[in-house]
Amino acid sequence: MDNPDLLLLARAQFGLNIGFHILFPSLTIALAWFLVYFRIRYARSGDAAWLATYKLWTKVFALSFAMGVVTGITMSFQFGTNWPGFMNHVGNIAGPLLAFEVLTAFFLEATFLGVMLFGMNRVPAWVHIGATLLVAIGTLFSAFWILALNSWMQTPTGQVMEGGALIAGDWMQVIFNPSFPYRMTHMLLASALTASFVVAGLSAWRLLRASTDASALRTLRTSIMVAAVIAPLQIFAGDQHGLNTLEHQPAKIAAMEALWNTERGAPLVLFAVPNEEKRRNDYAIEIPRIASLILTHELDGEVKGIDAFAPSAPGADHLAPPVAPVFFAFRIMLAMGVLMLAVAWGGAWLMRKDRAPPRWLLWIFAGATFSGWIATLAGWLVTEIGRQPWLVTGILKTSQAVGRIPEAQMGASLTGYVLVYTLMLGAYMVVITHLAGKGALPVKTP
Repeated sequence: MDNPDLLLLARAQFGLNIGFHILFPSLTIALAWFLVYFRIRYARSGDAAWLATYKLWTKVFALSFAMGVVTGITMSFQFGTNWPGFMNHVGNIAGPLLAFEVLTAFFLEATFLGVMLFGMNRVPAWVHIGATLLVAIGTLFSAFWILALNSWMQTPTGQVMEGGALIAGDWMQVIFNPSFPYRMTHMLLASALTASFVVAGLSAWRLLRASTDASALRTLRTSIMVAAVIAPLQIFAGDQHGLNTLEHQPAKIAAMEALWNTERGAPLVLFAVPNEEKRRNDYAIEIPRIASLILTHELDGEVKGIDAFAPSAPGADHLAPPVAPVFFAFRIMLAMGVLMLAVAWGGAWLMRKDRAPPRWLLWIFAGATFSGWIATLAGWLVTEIGRQPWLVTGILKTSQAVGRIPEAQMGASLTGYVLVYTLMLGAYMVVITHLAGKGALPVKTP
């Protein structure tokens, strides 16, 4: 690719699209299981409050699902318009995985979503519960196939060259590549945290306006308890994912830690301003040897630095990602994870034994409503920027896949995306906060 400006614009446009898109699956994957819980609670108790709760959050789910579908379709078009080299080089693997997602997940969700939304008074209760459950299972299938493809792009295995074309030699190795189990687990737990805090935050928003709303108090307690269990599991899963990344993508780890030189007893950089030009960290706050201890479980363990992948010698092949965005995004993700753990555990403790949450705690919950989104976006920045300059590690560079669209057209479409997505996100926020503000209004039992 001889036009770095076009490459940057294409990456920015696709990054904006996938970043906006991932907001909604990261919510709906786990929110669907909240709906299953609410629906079963109503079926077992016959309490109209659980029915009202289910109907309220079904509206939030349906809106979020629709937003995800719309942005997902737009993103798929960009494979052809902005990144034709991607399908030309690895389409024999990427194409079937995307098709499996449509056939096993999207069709399942789309079919039973209609029953879930409009069939409560038209089908038996067990059929309606089953439809809700199948929608939730469909979200898992969707995550499975998309993360299988993304993980293969990060740590490709199972592919072979035949007749000059890259094909899958072993689909099981392609799907269950080295990073897939860790990435799948990390994403599902991230979705559980995201949905928990959205449910908790919007329930708290309702309680700030109507402190006696029993339905909002129920959903607040439920979501905070879920978050209190999931948060430490996510921290553990993230640590295991990091060790897997160290083994298979050490250049990404070097950028995450802003480690410029390979060394033993590498320090943990709490804060710094990475200086790409001089290959050093300015204003660094470090704890000696702790990075080696975390990553290798040895105080004097060796950790590879940027120099191992991007030698400073003139003309050397640069195979390391940009350090600053990966370094800062990783720390934002960690900070949000610690914050969510503190809020979840603190909230669970303060609301133990059915105690009513104090008003100041409700404001904290409301303020943390979209903390999961921030952590998820930061994590995806680490994942996607951290594999640069590769689109498919060791197989296809990002610069080899970009199309030849004129820069002016790319810039104009990027501006259009920014404006449309800003408007869509603003409208989405207005609608869901309005729904939450009204609360789960009582409904007649069918």
